[in-house]
Amino acid sequence: MKKISKAISLLGLLFILISGTIDLDELFNYENQDTPSYITKDNTPESNQINNQITTLGRVLFYDKNLSENNTIACASCHQQAFAFSDPLTSSVGLNGGNTGRHSMRLVNSRFSNEENFFWDERATSLENQVTQPIQDHIEMGFSGTNGDPDFNDLITKLSAINYYQILFEFAYGNSTINEDKIQRALAQFVRSIQSFDSKFDEGFEQSPNLNAPFPNYTPQENLGKQLFLNPPPNGGAGCAGCHAPPEFDIDPNTLNNGVIGVIGNTSEIDINNTRSPSLRDIVNPNGSLNGPMMHDGSMTSLLGVIEHYDNIPNNPDNSNLDNRLQRPGNQTQQLNLTNNQKNALEAFLRTLTGSDIYTNEKWSDPFDDEGNITIIGNQLSTNENSFEKSITIFPNPVDTDMNIQLETGNYRVLIYDVKGEIVSKNKILGNESLNLENLTKGIYLLLIKDVESSKVYKKKFVKL
Repeated sequence: MKKISKAISLLGLLFILISGTIDLDELFNYENQDTPSYITKDNTPESNQINNQITTLGRVLFYDKNLSENNTIACASCHQQAFAFSDPLTSSVGLNGGNTGRHSMRLVNSRFSNEENFFWDERATSLENQVTQPIQDHIEMGFSGTNGDPDFNDLITKLSAINYYQILFEFAYGNSTINEDKIQRALAQFVRSIQSFDSKFDEGFEQSPNLNAPFPNYTPQENLGKQLFLNPPPNGGAGCAGCHAPPEFDIDPNTLNNGVIGVIGNTSEIDINNTRSPSLRDIVNPNGSLNGPMMHDGSMTSLLGVIEHYDNIPNNPDNSNLDNRLQRPGNQTQQLNLTNNQKNALEAFLRTLTGSDIYTNEKWSDPFDDEGNITIIGNQLSTNENSFEKSITIFPNPVDTDMNIQLETGNYRVLIYDVKGEIVSKNKILGNESLNLENLTKGIYLLLIKDVESSKVYKKKFVKL
């Protein structure tokens, strides 16, 4: 099989991925995934419902380092599948070794939240708005248009010259034109498709749909932790559900700062504007290890440390944005006075929110091989006009030099269009013919054959290697 670096090696219009396979005729199921009936929150806008074709494009964009100015950073560099789409580092490494100002938030179950704003400080008004901001950040991916960086239009020009994007954008949207809106929609769809509902908690909730009742698959310690999580203080609980409501365990949109005000790499400044958090699902991975440090500054490296923070909220007079649920009369802050047994029980419960499928499912995996190549299969982009009413065979597809047309004797015009809709070749044939296409550049084309006598038309898309 012929390979083209970071581009296309095609056997019939194709995507074969070494670490995962995308067949354009056999797409992964993103749009109709199994979601438990008790999951009712969904921030997907009506204008961008998950679609298999567009989400497939989003997967490629998410993992493609071409989206950074120097081809070294992808969205997946900071949001890794092995860590519930977070980063094990406190601060992610961006373009040219620069470091991000905040820890990379876990993306798992981003869709299932009442909170529509994104980033720790909620500066993005939607996931669609969020997904291209790191691309336009000087440190993260470098298409900022500032500090000597190229801008987003330069990225569009760059992607438009890549053959697999000519195929994928046409496959997803019906034409190969690339713009920011299409990139945003595709990336947002892929991120929203990432879900995790195969945890011990889900198993227990299905067995006993009453959250306040003991789950039969839980240990006594886990059931105690669940009750502490659900019940508010001072009624024998820790009040966690007040901000992280089950069963989604998303963040309340009205939540203010949680008492963590640190700035990565700076001990003299504070940051009180971080009011969002990821879902509490998959804080740890199946082997029990944390999926990276927690909080926006990555300052907490154990679940017990997080629990102790909420057990004794720091009383910092400079934090004017502390959530009122963490405040107490007399300018005091929350002091739960949990016992060690209660803290351990809360930790045991939080560990039951971890699934397994998210870490290994191919639909969310890297579609590029180790050398950054991608390959495509599938015939979805080929179209035959039934109205032509004549037997016709076109081969090979993809084509390197000569395309063979087998057709009964007649009078035909043959036109070839590029992805911009411009005619690049005109021919007249009387039947069986071989067209030499070696002068065409690599890419996707439309072959149009018109029967001059009947005006019937046959169309087929093909790939030039």
